[in-house]
Amino acid sequence: MMRNPEKTIGNLIDKQKVSFIASISEEGFPNMKAMLSPRKREGIREFWFSTNTSSMRVAQYRENPNASIYFYDKRFFRGVMLIGTMEVLEDAASKEMIWQKGDTIYYAEGVTDPDYCVLKFTAVKGRYYSNFHSEDFEI
Repeated sequence: MMRNPEKTIGNLIDKQKVSFIASISEEGFPNMKAMLSPRKREGIREFWFSTNTSSMRVAQYRENPNASIYFYDKRFFRGVMLIGTMEVLEDAASKEMIWQKGDTIYYAEGVTDPDYCVLKFTAVKGRYYSNFHSEDFEI
């Protein structure tokens, strides 16, 4: 059993360059996508990602906010799945909060680009796998 889930899982998350996000299609099937690591996180409850407003994933989250995110540590073959909801944020404060130098590669018009938005994930529970053992936890 994990002594300090927030610390253990937070350390795993912070070391990953890639994360995976899942949405639900109109037909009710899970859709998974690799993403860069979150731009910001608060504990293991809230995560912010940047993405294109015009993306399929944004349309799916607007239709059904149920979501999960997954982080995988290849070196030690361990991972964590977090389950919760995803919000699509287009307000200036959210966009500016996670904007990074060089993002114009993806969003040519800068932080005000209409095709730039923020995905905010809020976790309610999770499942951690390590050393041939899985453990569910509440957040």
